[in-house]
Amino acid sequence: MGVEFIIMPLFIGAFFGIFYLHYSTRNKERMALIEKGADASIFVKGKSHTAPIWKVLILNLALLLMGIGVGIFIASLLHYNMGVEQEVAYPGTIFLMAGIGLFAGFTMTKNLDKE
Repeated sequence: MGVEFIIMPLFIGAFFGIFYLHYSTRNKERMALIEKGADASIFVKGKSHTAPIWKVLILNLALLLMGIGVGIFIASLLHYNMGVEQEVAYPGTIFLMAGIGLFAGFTMTKNLDKE
C-alpha cells in the first residue's frame, strides 16, 4: 500500500528535475556568452514563418484520435472476422494506428511550417 505513495512523488520530482536542469543550464550558458561579449540576437531563433502552436496541437491531436478510432475499428474486424485474440488485436492495432497518426501529424506539421 505504501508503494503508491512513493511512486507519484518520484514521477513529479523527476519531471520537475528535468525542467529545472534544462532552464538552469540554459541560463548559465547564456550568462557565460553574455559575459564574453556575445550578441543577444543569437538567443532568438529566426522563426518568422512557423505555424502557430495551437494549429500544430489541434492537428496532431486530431490525427492521434482518428488513428485510435481507426485502430479500434480495425481491431474489431480482426477479432470478429479473422479470429485474432482480443488481447492481441486491440492493443497492437490501436498503438500501431496511433503511431501512424502521429507520424502523419509530424509530416503535416513540417509541411505547415514550410508554407
